[in-house]
Amino acid sequence: MFSRTENFKQYTKYYPVVSTLIAINLILYVLSLLPGVGTLLWNYGIQANFLVQKGEWWRVFSAMFLHAGFMHMFFNMFSLYLFGPELEKIAGKARFITIYLVSGIVGNMATYIFYDSSYASLGASGAIFGIFGAFGALVYYTRRTMPMLRKLILPIIIISVIMTFLQPNVNVFAHLGGLVTGFILGLIYLHPKRILSWRKQKMAGRP
Repeated sequence: MFSRTENFKQYTKYYPVVSTLIAINLILYVLSLLPGVGTLLWNYGIQANFLVQKGEWWRVFSAMFLHAGFMHMFFNMFSLYLFGPELEKIAGKARFITIYLVSGIVGNMATYIFYDSSYASLGASGAIFGIFGAFGALVYYTRRTMPMLRKLILPIIIISVIMTFLQPNVNVFAHLGGLVTGFILGLIYLHPKRILSWRKQKMAGRP
């Protein structure tokens, strides 16, 4: 399920939303390394709670696309590369991007609410945890019909949550906020009857 065997051309064709998100994050990471440009991106893009408090609300969105270093960016984008395609295929492009962006935004809003004004953060982790949460909803719906899916997904979610509390410098509320949001949206979007309805519409040539 999460074993990627596509070549680059196939991957970008089959999973355009995931591919676009990865490309945006990679481009912005490279730009962040450039003198002047990187400073500008950080000054106006990261989520600094005291600046959000002053009305710079775009930061709860822009911070999702910036990363603190190569490994930070690599692990988030590798997770998106690995887990995103299956959800994009199941949910469809519009619903996938909704899960991703809303989970990331809610995670960053939780960061603003539960951390003090001096706290600053960045990264796509809240959105990535939203993908995990949506898969958790799928596990809930298929717990009787697809028990193997539960055995595959639940350990990933549990280990990710545990590591959230064990690793230093991790935005706990972004992770948990994204996870819960993804789960709720997954419950809405991924009901088996909804999925069957979308597939029938697709076969009938309707969007």
